[in-house]
Amino acid sequence: MDDDIARLKIDKAVPAGTGKRRSVMLKIVAAGAVVLLLGLVFISGIFSPATPVEVALVSMVYPSQTITLLNASGYVVPQRKAAVASKLTGRLVALMVEEGSRVKKGEVLAKLENEDAVAAKEQAAANLSSATQIREQAIAERHDAELSFARTRELMEKGYVSRQEFDLADARLKKAVAAVAAGEAGIRAARAALKGTEVSVDYALIRAPFDAVVLTKNADIGDIVTPLGAAANARASVVTLADMGTLQVEVDVAESNLSQVKSGQPCEIQLDAFRDLRFRGKVHMIVPTADRTRATILVKVAFIDIDSRILPEMSAKVAFLQRPLTTDEEKPRTAINPGAVITRQDLHFVYLVKGDRAIETPVTLGPAIGDMVEILSGVKAGDKIVLRPTGKLKPGTNKNRIKVVEK
Repeated sequence: MDDDIARLKIDKAVPAGTGKRRSVMLKIVAAGAVVLLLGLVFISGIFSPATPVEVALVSMVYPSQTITLLNASGYVVPQRKAAVASKLTGRLVALMVEEGSRVKKGEVLAKLENEDAVAAKEQAAANLSSATQIREQAIAERHDAELSFARTRELMEKGYVSRQEFDLADARLKKAVAAVAAGEAGIRAARAALKGTEVSVDYALIRAPFDAVVLTKNADIGDIVTPLGAAANARASVVTLADMGTLQVEVDVAESNLSQVKSGQPCEIQLDAFRDLRFRGKVHMIVPTADRTRATILVKVAFIDIDSRILPEMSAKVAFLQRPLTTDEEKPRTAINPGAVITRQDLHFVYLVKGDRAIETPVTLGPAIGDMVEILSGVKAGDKIVLRPTGKLKPGTNKNRIKVVEK
């Protein structure tokens, strides 16, 4: 009971109303924090309306665009190409190359079965040896006949032998001389026959006709290869080769634009496979015939610099230029649409797009490149910038909320 009465007593050490004041202070601090947070949110621009803008890309351009007379599309084509086969019909027993192999002129690419040709060659060689021995025998007989004829003539002059014996010795000599001539002819015939069999044996070896690269493999070991390719499952060629040193771009030029093209004219070649590269070229030939269905003329453009990355049948674009490019003009430059630039107090700015914000960024301008202007610093290729920025975008701040409008 005494404890309960003690709890009912007021502690004189704690001033009355302190808890109430503390609660009021906490409410004031909370309200201030909310106001501060709302202020920060307002300052950040989250609730500000988004400004609709058009966006352009910072791109890499080439100075050649300013001196281009005409553009045309085409393909890379080797001017020397061959489907290699054999004059013989036979089964493929060896293949020494594959796609992409680089070969030299005369190098063996493949081999056909040639046992019959080898046997014929050995027989021809034996015939040549036999013909040689026959000739040697004829030479010996001719030598003997010459000696006999000389003795008989000497004896006849002394009256020791008759005229008939002399005539027989003379006839024997002539016969021996003829035999030697026949032996020589037999050797020539045997040599020709041997040469023919050697050629037949060599026909079984399929060789490269020129320095080239293997484009396609058309047959495999075990296939029948025939020049005509008429038999079922027969192959007309073993491999297809191309001389990479003869690659040119073949493009079709409209008849109405032909006056802007001339032989030897400088060109710039762009391959779809390497969009960031440009290759120097020149007009090699204007083919003197027209395609009546398309009203175009075929123009062949040669590469000035050979590059191993250039391959046959690649898609290409050719720019026909007014003049050759200087060394400095061969390098790409960063450029933008001049409509994206704002000038203020002799300083240049663009609005760089970062997410849903447009940030004012100072840039350094270079010379004009056609309808573009070079950017020396401030932005890089691939960046997005605001095109034709309006007065709604605030300078010197990154609080500009934007909404990209597609055109």
